[in-house]
Amino acid sequence: MKKKIALHEKEIEYTLKVSKKASSMRLTVYPGGEFVVTALQGIHEGLIEQFIVKKSQWVIDKIEYFKQFSGHVFLKSGKRDFVKYKNEALILVQSRIKHFNTIYDFKFNKVTIKNQKSRWGSCSKKGNINFNYKIALLPQELADYIIVHELCHLGEFNHSRKFWNLVEKAIPNYPEIKNKLKKTGLRFS
Repeated sequence: MKKKIALHEKEIEYTLKVSKKASSMRLTVYPGGEFVVTALQGIHEGLIEQFIVKKSQWVIDKIEYFKQFSGHVFLKSGKRDFVKYKNEALILVQSRIKHFNTIYDFKFNKVTIKNQKSRWGSCSKKGNINFNYKIALLPQELADYIIVHELCHLGEFNHSRKFWNLVEKAIPNYPEIKNKLKKTGLRFS
């Protein structure tokens, strides 16, 4: 049920979800700015509003934080989305690895697309490279950075200066792109 509340001289819309299973009241702000309050069934609406007002600075901060990502696509790590984008991600990754590996000429074993919650990619010492399916939803420069990052681990299995020098060969402005990637909300390792 949609509601509105005044916080710091702004009228904020929120969705109230009532749950029989909720053990406590919960406030959530999602990418895109959607604000959801989950409360135990039967709790008085005045108590809900008091709780929101008490946490108002947190709510405002989170809504403002997510405004910087307007226009970005955010997906939960659901099986349906994974199935939908897995093949697209694999085609993208294989094509870009082929392109960038003309610079490096690294040998690798296999490339796999996974449904990971907090990693964009990984590289094993056996030469297997894994990527998150969400790479297919990123702007090209971010996807390229992730692909080059993992590809360079085939040459340097660490984050030393030698590793970053390898990354820089293909992505000279990698520090700027690395910062953009951090702002997507998912951790990069």
